[in-house]
Amino acid sequence: MKSSDDPLRPRGIKREHPLQWLAEPLLDEPTFVLKAWFGGRTLMLDGRHQLFLSTQGEPWQGVLVCTFHEHQASLRAEIPSLAPHPVLGKWLYLPEDAETFERDARRLVQLVRARDPRIGVMPSPKKKRATRRIRFGDRL
Repeated sequence: MKSSDDPLRPRGIKREHPLQWLAEPLLDEPTFVLKAWFGGRTLMLDGRHQLFLSTQGEPWQGVLVCTFHEHQASLRAEIPSLAPHPVLGKWLYLPEDAETFERDARRLVQLVRARDPRIGVMPSPKKKRATRRIRFGDRL
């Protein structure tokens, strides 16, 4: 049965993400947003992408830390299980199969909540779509 056919879930309500428990400490933050994004969930705070939760299989099975290259060394020194993501090298990756995953993921959420300046990137500005004017009589 497809999720859209589930009689217990109203239309438009997305299934809970398996790693969504990480967002719980941020729920009382006034600027917190948990948003579906590229097949996972992005945790946003103060308008910035902080963490990306993904369960799409390796190398997208865990938590991606939205950061810049200059902050990677200090974050990796603090949380040794972090590594540059193999596809998206500008961000760090905490694989779900890491021995210390739960502890390290909770630590990352603590850093986000404390607004650690090493974590968080602004979203790219939305690109305007080119629109084509259609006038009466034009072929579609």
